[in-house]
Amino acid sequence: MRGKVLRNIGERALLRPGDRVGVAVSGGADSVALLRVLLELRSELGIVLAVAHFNHGLRGEQAAADEAFVAELATQHGLECFIGHGDVRTHASTNKLTVEAAGRDLRYRWFAETARQHRLDRIATAHTLDDQAETVLLKFLRGAGTRGLAGIYPIVNREAFRIVRPLLCVSRAEVEEYLSSLAQPWREDESNLDRRFLRNRVRHELLPLLAREYNPNIRQLLADVADLSQAEEHYWDGIVQSRLSTDQSSHELSLEGFAQLPVALQRRLLKRFAGSDAPRTTAGRHGSASPALDFEHVERLRRCALGELRRVELPGGRIAARWQGWLRIGVPQMQSARAYHYMLPIPGEVHVGELRMSLRALIVPEEFAREMAHGTLLNRDLAGAQLQVRNWRHGDRYRPCHRRSEEKLKRLLAEERIPAEQRPGWPVALHADNIVWVRGLSVASGYEWKGDGDAVKLEVIPLEAR
Repeated sequence: MRGKVLRNIGERALLRPGDRVGVAVSGGADSVALLRVLLELRSELGIVLAVAHFNHGLRGEQAAADEAFVAELATQHGLECFIGHGDVRTHASTNKLTVEAAGRDLRYRWFAETARQHRLDRIATAHTLDDQAETVLLKFLRGAGTRGLAGIYPIVNREAFRIVRPLLCVSRAEVEEYLSSLAQPWREDESNLDRRFLRNRVRHELLPLLAREYNPNIRQLLADVADLSQAEEHYWDGIVQSRLSTDQSSHELSLEGFAQLPVALQRRLLKRFAGSDAPRTTAGRHGSASPALDFEHVERLRRCALGELRRVELPGGRIAARWQGWLRIGVPQMQSARAYHYMLPIPGEVHVGELRMSLRALIVPEEFAREMAHGTLLNRDLAGAQLQVRNWRHGDRYRPCHRRSEEKLKRLLAEERIPAEQRPGWPVALHADNIVWVRGLSVASGYEWKGDGDAVKLEVIPLEAR
């Protein structure tokens, strides 16, 4: 393992002589192995090590024991140890994130602050080949293209430091064998065995099944897919950016010659133009505030660019339209402020002609609901058999599930920067005269799905004008 990690660091230029490296250590096998192997290599690499541990506040006494274990491990090896704390559940609820996403957000924010305060050049995390395989498979199951299949990058640029993953070349089995050879204990996180989480089911059920019944080398194969996809993305990023830099404004894309381009380039140009395909290479990534486009969104946008559709609605309430050789994206004015009222069966769908859209109610099984962001799902039992759908009215009030008190809906829409001209027709859903859902906001407190049983998800389905 030592030789593999050393070659990986050298081939990918993950670390440089003189680097101050914060090793992210949770106490689990992977992170403890990362620390031990970097301790073995530090003289050869010419690096300075410190330990960084973040307590997510999720596991009570077990988390406190993990923190103490990591602090003692750092002391044993004469290393500085930086420890941070966060309230992940509150962060998830407030920001409508899954617990996993909220934990990652707080953890990486703390990494950035720790790197700044202690002048760390790199933060090393312990993602392994198994983590890569799981990520690629999860992305595939969710319908990702090559950008998603690129999985976990070995280097990620941040403003003042880099995140590096030296263990992507080794398996979890190799990690545990290495630790056993050193007689080095580690901590077990029982949540990693909880089959309610999709990643754990992929780790403990699906990947072992694929290895046993189909391809014993499946983990390496999936890791190879990530390497191939990363190289593809690096190549395409340059091509797409060079073309956009010549004819892109903030909201217009020239369609001159577009129809003659290869379909692959058409799709990538449109995703980048719509703001959901920001550059990401093995040397870094740059986020995007625009909602991501799935394959169906991109295909509708491509049909619009080719003149088959006059306009399409995109995530975030944006409208794309073709006009005189240009593709334009913007936020539309509401077509009509006329009052409307419909009944939406659960499950079922209702057409809202005033908004040129349909509203669909879907039943989400419990196992899938656990993977969705907090505040986006209704409790199926409380939602009943149908909901009323109507436009916003003056005086409407409700309490989103992440708020402490009831608020005027007008104020909430203003906070979400919904243009004033759109608010009169803004759709809301009610149960027994109580507002339980508002487009773009969290579901109502008391009606949100809290983890048991099936859930209800409301989706807006735009109708394209031909």
